[in-house]
Amino acid sequence: MNKNIVCIGAGYIGGPTMAVIAKKNPGRKVVVVDINAERIAAWNSPDFALPIYEPGLEEVVREVRGKNLFFSTDIESAVKECDIVFVGVNTPTKMFGRGAGRASDLQYWEATAREIKNFAECDKIVIEKSTLPVRTAAAMEAILNDHAEHKFTVLSNPEFLAEGTAIKDLLEPDRVLIGGPSTPDGEAAVSELVGIYNGEGGGWVPRERILTTNVWSAELTKLAANAFLAQRVSSINAIAGLCEATGADVDEVARVIGADRRIGPKFLKAGPGFGGSCFKKDVLNLVYLCETFGLHTAAEYWSGVIKMNNHQQERIVSRLLAKMFNTIAGKKIALFGFAFKADTGDTRETPAGTVARLLAEERARLVVTDPKALVNARRDLAGIDGVSYEQDEYKAAEGADAVVVMTDWRHYPSLDWRRIYDSMRKPALVFDTRNCLDAAALEAIGFSVLNIGK
Repeated sequence: MNKNIVCIGAGYIGGPTMAVIAKKNPGRKVVVVDINAERIAAWNSPDFALPIYEPGLEEVVREVRGKNLFFSTDIESAVKECDIVFVGVNTPTKMFGRGAGRASDLQYWEATAREIKNFAECDKIVIEKSTLPVRTAAAMEAILNDHAEHKFTVLSNPEFLAEGTAIKDLLEPDRVLIGGPSTPDGEAAVSELVGIYNGEGGGWVPRERILTTNVWSAELTKLAANAFLAQRVSSINAIAGLCEATGADVDEVARVIGADRRIGPKFLKAGPGFGGSCFKKDVLNLVYLCETFGLHTAAEYWSGVIKMNNHQQERIVSRLLAKMFNTIAGKKIALFGFAFKADTGDTRETPAGTVARLLAEERARLVVTDPKALVNARRDLAGIDGVSYEQDEYKAAEGADAVVVMTDWRHYPSLDWRRIYDSMRKPALVFDTRNCLDAAALEAIGFSVLNIGK
């Protein structure tokens, strides 16, 4: 078996993961392939205008691209020359037929499995990197090994990256999870994969952080981990509403709750709700799996996490409407931030998108500003009347009745808020849905201020 690696899928999973694997395994050739020629061209762009933004990603790609990291649309050649195949294709929520709105759409995954089988000229280790429903590996193995000329061993190696910190998460992971079958071939394949993360001549992850399980546990763990994190976000946001009603401060409540070592402080930050490509999709997938296996009470429990998240965005608009004299028709509202979190340009399932659509229904005049996500914002809000886009925050706020902070970009607190106040229509409102600004300082300037959970 050779050491060459191919990853099918050049998105948020494949690009950063393979860049770090190439950096830490200089003796291996790593190829990232995708049918999207425009995306591959961006990964290969001379000026490193990469298709995704992640802090530290460009530096890693600059170090290894053209040395042992390559990007290509030639899937067939890459599969033929690489014995280790990562599958990182998109698995969106299915929007048709049975399970619509909850189940994973596996058509791209199955098409990829069939391509691997057709192109292979020797035995392969095939590694699930995409988030997949539990027991999907069995289906992949059935497709690959049915009347096959070669032997395929399927492993699960789910990613646990957080957008905005993906490179740091890859370089210093809490854990690497590898699920494999309890067979001689499975154990040998797991050993090969362990060697990528911790092996002679390469690797970087301490062996004690590499956890091995059976395939089904690995597949389910990814869904469960994201569901637990999403549940924490919805839980603190549920408490935030109670804080607003009673005069408690959600940040103080969260600080004390988080001081309990059994709970911990992470993901206890009240805000507009979770977004991104994973949380909602994975929780809905978990709901569907529970329903499929007759676990209806569990399905209802996890459905509540999504319901609370949706409610939080509706509540933001309701509070804004009440504060602005129960009408925002014709009023200018500047949305500061459209990405679902800071340090990424990703707008998938972003809370700002839901808030923008609800405000547009009230016939507000929206101006969206974001340092990294304006291109995606234009795409996401295409066809909605009354929306404009502005890179400069100061211009976005000129003449506005309200500024709504939807993403906690680090530079927002250091903006000249006196200048922003002077340029706005009065009374001037700031709704800081991330609680990232100094509310007392804003009120001293003259702003009316709204926060989450205060």
